[in-house]
Amino acid sequence: MEKIREIDTNLNHSYSVSERKNIIISGIIRIDSFDSEEFLIDTVQGFMNIKGENLEVIKLDTYQGNITIKGKINSVTYIDENIKKESTIFNKLFK
Repeated sequence: MEKIREIDTNLNHSYSVSERKNIIISGIIRIDSFDSEEFLIDTVQGFMNIKGENLEVIKLDTYQGNITIKGKINSVTYIDENIKKESTIFNKLFK
């Protein structure tokens, strides 16, 4: 387990959006949830929420912690851990 944490802390986090059509994110730990309108991604800098339309994974590199998503990007936000837990519970209840 400590080796996993060592790898996680050595990842650099960044993201780049191109013409609101593509987003490349580095430093991801895991994808918590996703569908065609929203991605919730755990990064080394906290949870990242991406909202848009027709979103889909183009490339995923779990070894290096990179992901490329295409679709119309409407927003990119970082979420506090406590807010993420609350919103996940409410989303499951009201979906």
